[in-house]
Formats: sequence, C-alpha cells, structure tokens
Amino acid sequence: MPKHVHEIRDPIHVFVRLDSTEREVLDSAPFQRLRHIHQLALTYLVYPGATHRRFEHSLGVMELATRVFDVVTARAHLTDEIRERLGAPREQFDYWRRVLRMAALCHDIGHLPFSHAAEELLPDGWNHERLTRALIESEPLRSVWHAMTPPLRCGDIVKLALGPGEARDLTFSSWESILADIIVGDAFGVDRMDYLLRDSHHTGVAYGKFDHYRLIDTLRILRVPDDPEAETAGELALGLEEGGRHSAEALMLARYFMYSQVCFHPVRRIYDIHLLDFLRETLSDGVFSIEVQEHLRCTDDEMTVMLRQAADDPSRVGHVHANRIVHRRHFKVVYQRNPADVEINPEAGADVYEALCSKYGPDMVRRDRSGPRSVSQDFPVELADGVVSSVDVSTLLKEVPVWSVDNVFAHDSVAEEAKKWVQENREEIIRLPEEEDDE
Repeated sequence: MPKHVHEIRDPIHVFVRLDSTEREVLDSAPFQRLRHIHQLALTYLVYPGATHRRFEHSLGVMELATRVFDVVTARAHLTDEIRERLGAPREQFDYWRRVLRMAALCHDIGHLPFSHAAEELLPDGWNHERLTRALIESEPLRSVWHAMTPPLRCGDIVKLALGPGEARDLTFSSWESILADIIVGDAFGVDRMDYLLRDSHHTGVAYGKFDHYRLIDTLRILRVPDDPEAETAGELALGLEEGGRHSAEALMLARYFMYSQVCFHPVRRIYDIHLLDFLRETLSDGVFSIEVQEHLRCTDDEMTVMLRQAADDPSRVGHVHANRIVHRRHFKVVYQRNPADVEINPEAGADVYEALCSKYGPDMVRRDRSGPRSVSQDFPVELADGVVSSVDVSTLLKEVPVWSVDNVFAHDSVAEEAKKWVQENREEIIRLPEEEDDE
C-alpha cells in the first residue's frame, strides 16, 4: 500500500513530514538544488561542522511555520474580534496552511552559490528573493501548484515566501501579512528561528539555542497597543502571551551572539571577501545569470571545482584569490572597530583602510564593514489585563546591543608589519582634520 505521508529525519526537529503532493515540490529541480548550497557559505573553513545546506534548513522552516500556524489559529487562541478583523473564514484555513507550508519550503530556492556571500554579484535590482519569486512562478513548480487540491495560487505563495518588504508590488491583507510574518518576520519569523538553532548545532556553539517550544506555544495574533507615535498602532501582529517573554528574550540574545560570534567572525568574513574577488574575475561580466535554467545549473559544487582548479594553476583566471581560499592563505586582521576610535572619528575604519592602501597598495588591503545591525524588539505582549508593548515589560529587550563590524585586513606577508604600523600611528590616522577658522 503506497504511503501518503513521508517522514524525513532531522537533527533539529526530529521528524519533518510531507504528504505525497508536497513531496513533488521536494523532488523538483529548484528544491533539490538546495542540497548543493551551503547554508553558511565557506564557514566550514572556520567551523568544520558547518557543512549543512539550505535543503534541510528549508524543511525546518516549513516544520516550524506549520507549528506556529496551528498554534495561532487554534479556536482557543483567536478572539471574536481578531477573527473578524483577519477576514479569513475558518473553512479557508486548510488552503492557507498549505500555502504557508509551500512558501516556507520554497522561501530560499533563489539563493546563489554560497548563499548570502555572493548575493551582491547580481544585476542591479535583483536579489535572492526576486529569484525565488521567478522560480515559484515558473515551471516545473507552477504545474505542481495547479495540480494540488485545491489548486494554489502562485501569487499567494509569493506573498508569504517574500513578505511585504520584498513583494512591494503586491497588495497584502492583514491575514496575508500575518502569515508572511510567520516565515520572514523580523521578531518571530521561523526562518530566523530555524537558522539560529541549526547553525548553532552544526557550528558547535551554544549561543543560538533558546526554548523555541515554549516560544511557539505562546505566540498569538494580537492587536498592536495604541501609541500616537507608532505607525502600526491598532493593527494586527504576531505577539505572545506574557509567559513566553523570557523565551523571546532568549531568542533576541541568541541572534545577537550568533551574529557577533559566528556570522561576523573575522576569518569567516575574509573568506567571503576572497570568494567575491574570485567570482568577480571568473563570472561573465562579474555577475550571476538571472535566467532560471542557468540558475538551476549553478551551485556550490561547480564553483568549488572552479576554485580548486584555479588554486593549483597560476595560468587560470582568479588564481590569486582561489589560492588564498583553498590553501588557507587569507589576509589577516590588522585593525578592528574600536569604540574609543569611533568616538573620536565615526569613520575611523575607513581612514585606517585608506592609510594602509596608501602605504601598501590597494591589492594588499581589504575592508569589511557591516552594520549597525539591529532587529525589532517591539511586539505586542498579552498580559492578564490587556496588551502592551514588549519594550514596556522587558528591560532586557531595550538593552540588546546593536552589532556592527568594521575590520581591516592585510596580505599575510605584511600583516604583522601593518598591524604594528597602525598601532604606532593610530592617533594620527584617525584624527579628524581641524575645522578651518571662519573668522
């Protein structure tokens, strides 16, 4: 007797289940390609266990999105007022549950080789979300959506997979915005929940762990508290019962620590920079193709072969950069963002970079600047006597640091000398020019 429900073992969620119709999406070329896209690019060169792929992450996002949907739409968790304002009859819940699952499953199919590391090498106006949309709307997935019972509308899947921020040409109802928020929301998006748990597991660090079971069980659709200064006052949003506040705080801290300790690890970041240098030289016109079939043929595997071939053959284009990656001859950190320097000169990193370029030449120096990075800590919390803003009940959320990075690297042949030179000339390099006397 054929199986209609299929189980996939997962190190984070134990089992992820799909029915036979959903499995057609899993088996499609756009989704199977994710088996060959590393979740964290070249991070495995720093954290050897970080070899996991977008494939299993996307399965995890679907699993968590389903759990959240089932919790927030439970009869006991929806007041009559919220149900009426959502404008989504309960008889439509099965349809939207399926749309949510498929949007969650496909939310990352537009990622380039090495995920975010290479995203800036797309033509102007393109990002991985736009490629995701193109794939959702193209064959073979379009036929799969139409064959489902009931048929799924491509536009609905696109809305939930991208959210209002990336699908600005589409009109979202309150209900659709809430569902998109379940996947890609800044505060409680399950995309972020899964990658924190999964990246923490595979890198071997404890920073990304939090009680996601408790957090999900306390999520609710709530009315944003009235606030004359808030644009979203009175609207509906994902929030949580007061009992889940500590889990939410742990989520926000986990995100901060994973960004600061893993995502922006300086050696991990310099490998991204060397990779970009390599791809700019080897790709046609220095950018990736946005043509669907070409995108499906391009994965980490092909790029890794190119890297290894170029690393061992000085005559190949990109040899210098490939050699730095494959043979671990990356540039070394010679300057890191220093709060004391920034207080004197907000562009201290830029001045150090320019000074080193002048001394050693631009080919010998690289700069990595990102941030400041912050996420929304403001969401509705349901207390016994009403709904309030999270920042009114949590001192910790107000104090989660904003993370930013500004590192300068130099070729390993001059790194020690450059580091010493920066230390000896630091005050002169970062000193702001005195303002001219107008009198």
